Amino acid sequence: MLKLHNPDSVAAPSGRYTHAVETPPGRSLLFLSGQVPVARDGSVRATLAEQADQVYANIVAILASRGVPPSNIVKLTTFLTEDDDGDDCVRKARAKHLGEHRPASTAVFVTRLVDPAWKIEIEAVALLP
Repeated sequence: MLKLHNPDSVAAPSGRYTHAVETPPGRSLLFLSGQVPVARDGSVRATLAEQADQVYANIVAILASRGVPPSNIVKLTTFLTEDDDGDDCVRKARAKHLGEHRPASTAVFVTRLVDPAWKIEIEAVALLP
């Protein structure tokens, strides 16, 4: 369905992403607002690993509510307040929830998010079935 492009004219992706994603003509996109590490019960975990897992779980749950598999994600934009992810927990959470799918992606370090307890926020764009 999605065509993933990594042309030889640029360096290969250094992470779990693709340089460009092409969607089929005539298909609609679903835009997800930035998802934050808040569980359904309103709780927020403390560590970046727990927060990343919650954010990806939220994304997958929203997609599932529209019948969209994670493999239909076209683009992710990740905002992080911590620049030290020594145990690679954000990538591990992504792999746990998205498997081997590698959408176009951007990661940005920011000073803080709306709630100072949040360490991560992720926006997503997905192809509707």
